[in-house]
Amino acid sequence: MGWTSQGQAQLGGLLLSLLGWALSCATTSLPQWKTLNLELNEMETWVMGLWEACVNQEEVATVCKAFESFLSLPRELQVSRILMVTSHGLGLLGILLSGLGSECVQLQRVGCVFKRRLCLLGGTLEAAASATTLFPISWVAYATVQDFWDTSIPEIVPRWEFGDALYLGWAAGVFLAIGGLLLILSTCLGKEDLSLPRMAGFTVAPSCVPAQELDSSSLSPRLRNQFI
Repeated sequence: MGWTSQGQAQLGGLLLSLLGWALSCATTSLPQWKTLNLELNEMETWVMGLWEACVNQEEVATVCKAFESFLSLPRELQVSRILMVTSHGLGLLGILLSGLGSECVQLQRVGCVFKRRLCLLGGTLEAAASATTLFPISWVAYATVQDFWDTSIPEIVPRWEFGDALYLGWAAGVFLAIGGLLLILSTCLGKEDLSLPRMAGFTVAPSCVPAQELDSSSLSPRLRNQFI
């Protein structure tokens, strides 16, 4: 069976949402939110994430240490932990609801209107997951830029820069946003698809049928009088 425009939008939204959710989970677990290169020792590279800080020594090993206290972290990292975990919950719930409301899942005793509402709610949750992903990523990036150009810090002090996890997080937020918009758009397309069966069931009026093919017994009294 061919896919309708609604089904295509739902499938695209689900795939993009799933990809964005997976990238968001990877962003949260990676320690490369900030990176620091030491000019005095170019063999070492420091990275910092939401859960731990690591030092990478070339040709030796990578040593990581988890943060001992949540309250000792900078404010942007504290908020980022909470929002990123919230984003995972919203994204997963949105994918499940949208999947139940999609065309490829047939549920007994569930009407089309209820399924459209499930898909609409799932798309809204994906959009919320995008916001809770992009906000902490952008806040950490803003704080990094502010510290990098802070004139009160001596120039000899190493500065933190953007890590690869930030770019991955931005990509995750964009995929979640596009996926959520497609899921919301599919509810509008579903209203147009519902009108197609009515057009297919259109019957020809008796006045359009040749007179010799009409049976006067099948006509209503009013039509019989007009035909005579």
